Amino acid sequence: MPVYNKMQRWIAIGLLVAVIAVFSMVVIAPIVSKGMELHDTKETLVFKLQKYERILARKAAVTEGMDKIKAQHLSQGYFNTQGTGALASADVQEFIKKAIVDAGGQLTSTQALPVSNKDGFSRIMVKVRMTGNIEVLRAVLYKMETSVPLIIVDQIDIRPMRGIRNRKTRQIEPSNDLNVNFQAVSFMRIPPG
Repeated sequence: MPVYNKMQRWIAIGLLVAVIAVFSMVVIAPIVSKGMELHDTKETLVFKLQKYERILARKAAVTEGMDKIKAQHLSQGYFNTQGTGALASADVQEFIKKAIVDAGGQLTSTQALPVSNKDGFSRIMVKVRMTGNIEVLRAVLYKMETSVPLIIVDQIDIRPMRGIRNRKTRQIEPSNDLNVNFQAVSFMRIPPG
């Protein structure tokens, strides 16, 4: 019988080992696998959290930089500060009239075009007709180009004026004067709200 008892022990030990192996494969292996997966997820989330903390740490500096840029932008005065489009249009017309007269030209007409709103800005447009020589035109364009608030020249049309007929020679004498038509465009911020 001792051989039979030894064999039963070995069979019992073998069954115990098999049960432990099956238990390990069915219960412990998935738990360990899930633990490793959760550990990897935790590491990824910790990395993202540290990244976002670094970004948030720079938020104050970025906000301060944006505020400085906005203040600088506003201080440059590129945008018309009038309360309405009509007042801004009148300002642009007055500025252009003064620029043409100061340069020695003649303002034929100005016409305020409808204000258009886009992307938070009102586009103030004035149609202008003037006469003068090339030097007058150069001076007017330079004055508009360097103006504050900003005025942009759009759709310019330059044509020579017809000369005057000489009474004695009956010949048309050439003229240095030009007929100039253009649109002057200025911008105004649309107030929030």
